[in-house]
Amino acid sequence: MPKIKSAKKSRQHAQIAKQGILFNKDFGQHILKNPLIIQSMVEKSALRPTDIALEIGPGTGNMTVKLLEKTKKVVACEIDPRLVAELQKRVQGTHYEKKLQIMIGDVLKTDLPFFDVCVANIPYQISSPLVFKLLLHRPFFRCAVLMFQREFAQRLVAKPGDKLYCRLSVNTQLLARVDILMKVGKNNFRPPPKVESSVKNKTLSAAFKQTAVITTLEKNYRIYCSKENKVIPDDLDMKLMIDAILVRSKSESKRARTMDIDDFLVHVHLLPSM
Repeated sequence: MPKIKSAKKSRQHAQIAKQGILFNKDFGQHILKNPLIIQSMVEKSALRPTDIALEIGPGTGNMTVKLLEKTKKVVACEIDPRLVAELQKRVQGTHYEKKLQIMIGDVLKTDLPFFDVCVANIPYQISSPLVFKLLLHRPFFRCAVLMFQREFAQRLVAKPGDKLYCRLSVNTQLLARVDILMKVGKNNFRPPPKVESSVKNKTLSAAFKQTAVITTLEKNYRIYCSKENKVIPDDLDMKLMIDAILVRSKSESKRARTMDIDDFLVHVHLLPSM
């Protein structure tokens, strides 16, 4: 009988299993393990001793400890109770214990407190909604140093004409200055992430024919009219209104990825005038 090879187990995996920590794929848990990358992210955030830092997904606390060394307080948002327990054990009995506030739950459903700087390694599946949540956060914070999957980061900084230029690019660059600070290989994470994504290139006319888009625009238009005491026609047809705006701006056949922020602002200003 041929010998059956036993599955190889890495030393790291054995250590994790021994600790009782098995990372949850549903949460997109990929722990940043390289201390040099962690140190570089902390340095690039230019933290001050009086700062309150927000960390999203602290994991086992590798980044958290570095943030605690540099700031007055760290607010850590973690969805996994097992990792919360590990983080609490890590600071228990140290002078960092009183400086750490842990918020347990889904960060997308949590009201974020005041903070000066956000430093985080972001799970891929919440990247887009989290960016919008941070962009809309008030009061304003000073800066955010965030780790994203590479293609997502490239979308944030993409310019008109780039194949990755999209709604995310426009909204982010309209409200913030954004740069890519460094590239980080997948072997710096435990376990190494495997992420694929795709990009579509629709004309504006095709994009605005989607039912979800029309519904959202109509809802926003009704809220605008209510606030401005503007009468809403009984026969309001948002699809016809959108078509009229696209014809008026000569944009029916334009592709969104070729338009810059000023082009999009033209359409925003045309809607209230209809």
